[in-house]
Amino acid sequence: MYLISVEGGDGSGKGEAARIISEILNDFPFPKIHSTHEPRRHSELGKLALESVMKGDKTPLQEAGLFAADRLDHSHTIIKPLLEKGHIVVSDRNIHSSLIYQGIVGDLGIDDVVKMNAAAMVPDLVIWIDCDPAKAMKRIQSGTLRMTSNKQEYFETTEIQKQIRNGFRDLLSGKIKVPEPFDKCQVVGPILNESGLDELKKKLSDTLRTFFNKKPSPLNVDSDKVDRYLLSKMVGNLETQTRLPGAPKNMTAIHEGWLANTSPAKWMEFAENNWPKKSAKEFDVPINPFSLSSWSILGSLSIIGGSTEVPKLHKLLGPHRMITRRHTQRLVKWLEEEKWINKQFNHVPFSDAKVFKLREERLGFGRLALAMWPLRTSISSWRRANPDSKWEVCLEEIIQNNPAKIPAYQLKKCVIDVIERLVILTSGHRECPVPSSTEELIIWWKTLPP
Repeated sequence: MYLISVEGGDGSGKGEAARIISEILNDFPFPKIHSTHEPRRHSELGKLALESVMKGDKTPLQEAGLFAADRLDHSHTIIKPLLEKGHIVVSDRNIHSSLIYQGIVGDLGIDDVVKMNAAAMVPDLVIWIDCDPAKAMKRIQSGTLRMTSNKQEYFETTEIQKQIRNGFRDLLSGKIKVPEPFDKCQVVGPILNESGLDELKKKLSDTLRTFFNKKPSPLNVDSDKVDRYLLSKMVGNLETQTRLPGAPKNMTAIHEGWLANTSPAKWMEFAENNWPKKSAKEFDVPINPFSLSSWSILGSLSIIGGSTEVPKLHKLLGPHRMITRRHTQRLVKWLEEEKWINKQFNHVPFSDAKVFKLREERLGFGRLALAMWPLRTSISSWRRANPDSKWEVCLEEIIQNNPAKIPAYQLKKCVIDVIERLVILTSGHRECPVPSSTEELIIWWKTLPP
């Protein structure tokens, strides 16, 4: 879902930083983590780009064109398909290297480099690893970064590395304005890499946690579409686990009836009335059932076949509904104490990990949380503004009055996304079709099944 690029001068240690970042990312709920680099050493386009900087026989324009060709191919054949699956990609170098090396050092100009790369993926987070050029050149010359002398590139001189360092500083300070679409990147740095790896790892860990805590919208993919893809996979896994051997496939959806013969509005009322607010405040968990973390945990548990351990549950949250592992553990423990989930025995030999399962009488609210996720902020805002109103009027008033004050086009998209989620989860009523319009969705929300 996110593209993270690691930038810096030669010998700065950005390759090591990229490796450390990939390790740190294992603590976050991404389905998979991919490491890559630019230019690619194993593609024909990448080889041409590498050859151009090793020989130094191309003009800045030709050099930039080769890098751009490799980047565009890399973006659309490798990176974007991974991002659409919710994966995270860590790239050792990306667009900012071209902006610096060809745009500034090569004097081609930022604008021309951006035009060549305009259709490439835009890094969500750019991490600049910095190092004194003299120290960087010592690393290169000592053989820690170059195994053989014939791999030396023409810009591996102290003087050019100083220009590269100044270029990064100008970009970071805003002295040089980066044109669209690459002005949207969140750039962090300089992260000085002149001490030990432990210090570098701490700085990188803090940077990543700060970035993810802000829950930024991805720049290259639709985050709700990514989440729906992951939900579809979970539903498919649950159907495979639940279906008896030899049973016909998809004769009826196994999720039909999850609203348990009541309306979504009544489920919201049930959750609100049965959420132990005083206990939640004492335990330092959300004091109402409409928070992001509550919906994320209960929603994920509602779609998991059988029981699960907390680490597995955290991984299944995915990047769109992610919360920290520590908060996941605390909330699960509280939900177990308050009888929202059951603690079960783990039948795996030699394993003493605790496993949990959402109680059947709470499953409807969990599934509803997944279905209504795109409108969660609006629902929460509506409830704060209308603490005594009936839940039956909630959805209609959200669509008419927009209490969260989000742009009209975005609210319309949220409604469409809810309907797309119901296509995956079903309407919740047996033999009842999924709503296909805003008007039908409002009726579905407040009406009891026939």
